[in-house]
Amino acid sequence: MQDWPREVAARGYLFTLEQFEDLVAQEMYREPGAMRIDLDAVVRDGAVRLGEGRYETVVYLGERAGYPMLTCTASWDPASVELRRPAPRYLKMLADGLRESHGWTAERIHTYLGGLPGVRGLWDIGELRELIDAA
Repeated sequence: MQDWPREVAARGYLFTLEQFEDLVAQEMYREPGAMRIDLDAVVRDGAVRLGEGRYETVVYLGERAGYPMLTCTASWDPASVELRRPAPRYLKMLADGLRESHGWTAERIHTYLGGLPGVRGLWDIGELRELIDAA
């Protein structure tokens, strides 16, 4: 089994349930407004699967300041999926976000991203450092 992190650096946004439903619908390539999520079921069960594809499972991450924290992800076991090298643009977006939202240095971002299963072994250390330093 892969060495998957149990904690991740994240950034949260305060949405209404309807806004979150629209976001999830868009990630699933569906029309905004066409998606309904049973928030009580997500909180009670920890996750609700809305479909078979990517971003079609809504997961409850806990609560912060009285608000439920949710994300959407794929329903499959990550250990069963072949990892692919993330695109430079995607990694740069992550690096920019870590710098902006957490105030992390380039070195901390490099250590964090370089240690993740989707990056470790798929990115050359020097290339990753160049990309992060340019972010």
